[in-house]
Amino acid sequence: MLSFPFLTVVAIFITCLLTANITLVKQITVAGLTLPAAIVIFPISYICGDVLTEVYGYRQARRIIWLGFFCNLIMVAGIWLGQVLPPAAVFEAQGAYERILGKTPAMLAASFAAYLAGEFINAFVLAKLKIATRGRWLWTRTIGSTLVGQGVDTVVVLTVASILGVIPGAVLGGMIVAHWLVKCSYEAAATPLTYKVVNYLKRREGLDTFDYDTRFNPLRIAD
Repeated sequence: MLSFPFLTVVAIFITCLLTANITLVKQITVAGLTLPAAIVIFPISYICGDVLTEVYGYRQARRIIWLGFFCNLIMVAGIWLGQVLPPAAVFEAQGAYERILGKTPAMLAASFAAYLAGEFINAFVLAKLKIATRGRWLWTRTIGSTLVGQGVDTVVVLTVASILGVIPGAVLGGMIVAHWLVKCSYEAAATPLTYKVVNYLKRREGLDTFDYDTRFNPLRIAD
C-alpha cells in the first residue's frame, strides 16, 4: 500500500507541474529580470523530484514523472476542448480565455519535451551521485542534479516557446540565463527544507534507496 507521505509528495509534485504549465505564458519582471511567472512554483516540482529519487529511488521517480506527463496531457486536452466548444451567450470572456489559456496547447511540445528531458536527467544525475558519494553530502546531489536538469529544461522550453511565438525572441537569451540562475538559486535556498523532508521520510518510511542495480531507461515504466 502506498504511504500517505509518498502520496503527499506526489500530489505536490503534480500540482506544481500543472500550475507552472498554465502560468508559463505570462512574463514577469523581478529585480530587472524578465522571467516566466512559472518561476514562482515550478522549482518546487524539482525539489519534490529530488525527494522522490533520494528516498524512494529512480524506479519510483520514473513512474511519477510519467504520471505527471499524462496528468499534464489531460489538462492541456481539457483546456483545448474548453476553447473550441462554442461559448454560451452569457459568457463574455471567450477572447480572454483564448488569449491566456489558448497558448497552452501551443506550449505542449515545449513543456512536454522540456519536462521529460529535465526531470529524467535530474533523477539520473541524483541517483548516480548518491552512489558515488555513498549517500553522503545530500546537498551536492540536489544542487548538482538541478544545475543539469534545470539547464536542459530551461533551454528546451524557452527555445521552443520562442519558436512558437509565446516568448519574444529578443529576450530569449537573457530569459534562459536568468531563469536557470533563479531556479538553481531557488533549489539552493531550499536545501535546509529538503534535508528536513528527506530525513523525515527516511525515518518514517524506513527507506534509503540506492539504485545499484537499476536500469535507467526512462521508458521502462513497469520496471
